[in-house]
Amino acid sequence: MTIDLGHYGVWRYFKLFTPEAAAELESLGYGALWLGGSPTADLPVVEDLLAATETLKVGTSIVNIWTAPAGETAESYHRIEQRFPGRFILGIGVGHPEANKPYRSPYEALVEYLDELDAAKVPVAGRMLAALGPKVLKLAADRTAGALPYLTTPKHTEQARTTVGDALLVPEQKLVLDTDPESARATGRSVVDMYLGLRNYTTNLKRLGYTDEDIAKPGSDRLLDALAVHGSAEQVAEQVRAHIEAGADHLALQALGEDYLATLRTLAPLLTQNSR
Repeated sequence: MTIDLGHYGVWRYFKLFTPEAAAELESLGYGALWLGGSPTADLPVVEDLLAATETLKVGTSIVNIWTAPAGETAESYHRIEQRFPGRFILGIGVGHPEANKPYRSPYEALVEYLDELDAAKVPVAGRMLAALGPKVLKLAADRTAGALPYLTTPKHTEQARTTVGDALLVPEQKLVLDTDPESARATGRSVVDMYLGLRNYTTNLKRLGYTDEDIAKPGSDRLLDALAVHGSAEQVAEQVRAHIEAGADHLALQALGEDYLATLRTLAPLLTQNSR
């Protein structure tokens, strides 16, 4: 591992993070913030979050290569790295084919983007790649610090570890702090639903053994129980730890529900103590 992230961090849409929340999450022991929602090439919010904290790392999860030109993204990376050395990770990816409708192979486009980052001297150790299938997982291990799988399970983490070797492996896990299975699944479905129509995710879920019936909207209970784990704080902590036990270096927690900070405050004593 080239950067110390601790075992647990927080995934959230980048516009919804605040400096005050970042400072509190750092004090609770979380090691990194992961900014979702395809931040633009100027990488907004990142510096404000880093300025509000002392050791917390911030990563993009992810910058979309179709909408953020590599040259501009590289300039932003160097600006942030100069001000906050060793605390920013540039996560990139191809997003969703249904939304982006690329005119060339997404894999080839990723390679070209990485080539441009090389030319702009963005270090391998400072960047990561969204990856699900074996081919892109291997690319992540070969050309970046590691992989950022999204909407996966501990089984995928275990399989991905064999592909990425010693590279960083940072999956995302949704969670709901709710001991009522029906209401917890309803909360999970409200977020998971959008991904069940996207080919890159459904293909990966089928590789993991889920059926067409499982992934048909609104998603089977079996699927929801894996993609948005739920229960008491102790039960949720046990379920998310399964990713670490399966080989993840760090897990990006996406807390669902009305008050994500309350959930993370409750979980922190169970997860972050002695997790580094």
